[in-house]
Amino acid sequence: MRDFTSVFLATLFAYVCVPAAAFTPNVPEHGLPSAADYSATLLPELQGVVSWKTLAQVEPIKRDGKMILSFSSQILALDSQLVRINGFMVPLDMTDQQKHFLISAVPSSCPFCMPAGPEAIVEVTTKAPIKFGFEPIIMAGKFAVLKNDQSGLLYRLSDAELINTSVK
Repeated sequence: MRDFTSVFLATLFAYVCVPAAAFTPNVPEHGLPSAADYSATLLPELQGVVSWKTLAQVEPIKRDGKMILSFSSQILALDSQLVRINGFMVPLDMTDQQKHFLISAVPSSCPFCMPAGPEAIVEVTTKAPIKFGFEPIIMAGKFAVLKNDQSGLLYRLSDAELINTSVK
């Protein structure tokens, strides 16, 4: 009985977590848009806010027989700087007040799936708890480029503060 339940739940989550568009044959020849490109349809480009297109300028390269990340000079210039990030909160705790969460270029569509790749997600730790919501937010804090983080994250925003709760 337990195996049947596990298979049933896995199948159910697969159907719930995969958008219906993934099952249609109408995918453009050039493929689906990147998270940075898709976010441009959801989030306005704002002056003084780091663009998700900028954060997408990272690629894996082979060096000395192993794969490493190569960040653009624009990204490296942001390291240890105070920056603003505009995106959607992905909570990490089971409360309505979050002090440690992810901010993503695109909204989550499933509580069990990451909404985007590592180039479109920033880990955030805040000075004060932030109320969870589904609307885009702007966070300001000290930005870090994580060149070899074990969690697979590429970016972190520390000592962050909420700047705006509604960006449309």
